[in-house]
Amino acid sequence: MPKTPATKKTTTKKTTTKKKTTKRKAPKKNLVIVESPSKAKTIGKYLGSRYKVVASVGHIRDLPKSKMGIDVENNYDPHYISIRGKGPIIKELKKEAKKAANVYLASDPDREGEAIAWHLSHLLGLNPEDKNRVIFNEITKDAVKNAFKTPRKIDMDLVDAQQARRILDRLVGYSISPLLWSKIKKGLSAGRVQSIALNLIIKRENEIKKFQPEEYWTITGSFKKGRSKFEADFWGVNNKKLALENNEAVQKVMQKIDPQKPFNITKVTRKERKSQPGLPFTTSTLQQVASNVLKFRTQKTMMVAQQLYEGINIGRGGTVGLITYMRTDSTRVSNVAQAEAHQFIVDQYGENYAAASVRQGKLAESAQDAHEAIRPTSTLRTPESLEKYLTKDQLRLYSLIWSRFVAAQMKPALYDTMSVDLEQNNVQYRATGSKLKFLGFTKVYKVQTKAKDNMLPDLNEGDEVVLKESAPRQHFTAPPARYTEATLIKTLEGNGVGRPSTYAPTLSTIQKRYYVKLTARKFEPTELGEIVNNIMEDCFPDILNVDFTAHLEGELDNIEAGKLEWVEVVDRFYQPFAKEVISAENKLAKIKIKDEPAGIDCEVCGAPMVIKLGRYGKFYACSRFPDCRHTKAIIKEIGVTCPLCHKGNVVERKSKKNRIFYGCSNYPECEFVSWDRPVGRNCPKCDHYLVYKKTKKGQEVVCPNGDYQEVVENS
Repeated sequence: MPKTPATKKTTTKKTTTKKKTTKRKAPKKNLVIVESPSKAKTIGKYLGSRYKVVASVGHIRDLPKSKMGIDVENNYDPHYISIRGKGPIIKELKKEAKKAANVYLASDPDREGEAIAWHLSHLLGLNPEDKNRVIFNEITKDAVKNAFKTPRKIDMDLVDAQQARRILDRLVGYSISPLLWSKIKKGLSAGRVQSIALNLIIKRENEIKKFQPEEYWTITGSFKKGRSKFEADFWGVNNKKLALENNEAVQKVMQKIDPQKPFNITKVTRKERKSQPGLPFTTSTLQQVASNVLKFRTQKTMMVAQQLYEGINIGRGGTVGLITYMRTDSTRVSNVAQAEAHQFIVDQYGENYAAASVRQGKLAESAQDAHEAIRPTSTLRTPESLEKYLTKDQLRLYSLIWSRFVAAQMKPALYDTMSVDLEQNNVQYRATGSKLKFLGFTKVYKVQTKAKDNMLPDLNEGDEVVLKESAPRQHFTAPPARYTEATLIKTLEGNGVGRPSTYAPTLSTIQKRYYVKLTARKFEPTELGEIVNNIMEDCFPDILNVDFTAHLEGELDNIEAGKLEWVEVVDRFYQPFAKEVISAENKLAKIKIKDEPAGIDCEVCGAPMVIKLGRYGKFYACSRFPDCRHTKAIIKEIGVTCPLCHKGNVVERKSKKNRIFYGCSNYPECEFVSWDRPVGRNCPKCDHYLVYKKTKKGQEVVCPNGDYQEVVENS
């Protein structure tokens, strides 16, 4: 069989036509602009990948620093410029806005935040009619997402109110400050609210200087009924209250009392007293309580509160704002927050602790009521549950806010009270006592729990008790107390001066200018402050008039409400003010602050040194200035030899933050430094130097290197 020839295998090449694939463009993102990077970080996590959240880092436009920047001849037209150093941020914002699908402005929900949104809108060329303004009172997932469902237009009434305040403050500051520079010294300033704060401090100081103590006496009697003892205070004679003005009046009362004769119980009153919880915090009440309880300075309170508001990483819960907006003058609380707090109280403490209806505070006439009170964004986030995520300061402030809010939703504390009148020979004593019956809100908010149980024994009308001892005591009336940060804020708020956002910077400014100093947490005016205040009193009485300034604050509120035009308000203020400035320039002579002899010679040229008053207080300077520019800090010796070099003396110094510390007079040769004041002797255990340490009860001597301590008896 013949072999068939091999057939050649043919392969056909497949031809594939390449399809042209058009690259899909990534969808444009929505741009959200807030003020701070930490706020941007928190909100970005809630909104997801369709949004890009960036920060303007505060204001991006403002009035120029180098000049007034206001055209008083042309309806007070402000000349805004980009803030120096913000160029790269503005450039980046413009770049991001250009490629964004939509731009949302989510700055803080107040006048200042509205103004920031308006300036951003102007710089980015956004349509003023666009609904691109988003506001939320708390930075939580639900609050933020709901806010983006209902954006609104920029509220120009809010912007105008902020603009009017800014222009008024600029007109005052840039008119009076140059006057102070030319008449006193450079670097001084004056402002509407700061001038009133300084004036209040100086008036209080003058009251203290003029104060004449008045003598008065009290008599405390120790009484006994059976085995029970109690104390009662002298009340009056012949059923009329009698003030004991001197020892002679005391002796007349004592002569009427027969030591052998018992006192009769003539009246016993038993009552139940309610102690109501405080309302949730406003900005000023938070600043006051944080100052009194936590010893926080006002600026520190606001800084920590800002951190809690903008968001903290709490582990699995992610980053979340822990409190509502911290600049508010309202005590209002949302129904949702109230309901959550009510259920929490029922679950944790029982039905009998939850208030059936929550007490509503009366809104002050000057309050804006734009936001809720300061409260936790969720009552369920207890301070204990957040302890490991917060710094010490954050935890202390959050605990204060949380407990105050929860307590405000609880029933009042109940006390059994008892009042007893005792009489012998027409001489009346009175004793009072109370005992906590029901904890109520004090179970949570222990700050307000001051009363101690001091219940009287079982006494009834007609009982006889024996006077064991009478102790007359001489007293003298005390002068009014100097203002603390807390009491000054309370006074400013009570007078309707300033707003929640102004108190912290106001108190900071009067200290930076060295108009006042803080001594033992109380304000004292300086010589420079008194000179500036005298000029303000003589030349600008309206600025220092509390009623005038409060009225002006009311007009700013009316601008916000759309009832007044801002130009009209500014003009009504500026026309008479401008005349006062011209009058002051003509009548004020140059004031020279006299140098005091220092009693020491210059170490450089040998000329006598003098004490000068500078921006940060007094210092030594050579009397031959400017030929000799040698200066020296005024230091206070504490009478202790340096424990390190044993040659120099320990001196009191101040840090950049005005905190007192102790160092060696031979610095920099000797680098001894201590925050605590050295005692001047060594530890008997380890020979380390001893220091004084403050405690709640006073102070004690301790060894920083060990466990040795001594109790210091308070005199």
